[in-house]
Amino acid sequence: MRRHVPLQNLTPLQQLRAGRLPRRVTQLLLGLTLYGVSMAMMIRSTLGLDPWDVFHAGLVNHVPLTFGQMTIVVGALVLLLWVPLRQWPGLGTVANVIVIGLAADAGLALIPAPESLWARVPLLLSGLVLNGVAGGLYIGSQLGPGPRDGLMTGFARRTGLSIRLVRTTIEVVVLAVGWLLGGPVGLGTVLYAVSIGPLVQFFLPRLTIELEPAPTEPRPLVASAAS
Repeated sequence: MRRHVPLQNLTPLQQLRAGRLPRRVTQLLLGLTLYGVSMAMMIRSTLGLDPWDVFHAGLVNHVPLTFGQMTIVVGALVLLLWVPLRQWPGLGTVANVIVIGLAADAGLALIPAPESLWARVPLLLSGLVLNGVAGGLYIGSQLGPGPRDGLMTGFARRTGLSIRLVRTTIEVVVLAVGWLLGGPVGLGTVLYAVSIGPLVQFFLPRLTIELEPAPTEPRPLVASAAS
């Protein structure tokens, strides 16, 4: 059997009027906080990061900012790119820029760096799974995409190219630039690339808060996962 959960295609105002707002905001903030912690776990494993975090870490090597602060700065700059793409940020988009960076720095302050490989691998794998859960939580709150996700969908809509091609191109570019700047590429980078899609596909339908679509709203997108 397959479970189908509607992800509504809402404007920012519709997102706020769609009901169950206290629960959705709570889930959004929890998801963003766990997302930042998962990033810190992957960093402490020292086994490689996802493409955007390779980019963030590479920039930190050359700028006097913490990892979390750099994540916030890059997120804000990416959000500015939404203007020519005519993307509208939601509450979740703005919160994404701020909360993830703060949570990542808090996680880095609290999580020690293990010395043994046998401790680093479980830390990496736990970070990957937590990242998938966190993504399902904040996306499932239906309060707007993150700035990097919105950049991807905005480019795809404006250019007519497929989401897969646009996402792959963006992530290859930021990975290459981050690696050239000294960002850590390794086992974690490869595992993230092959696992994050299935993880989010598994968790998202189970964590999405279902909303009652208004009669005038566009037909909802559908996320599904085997159950």
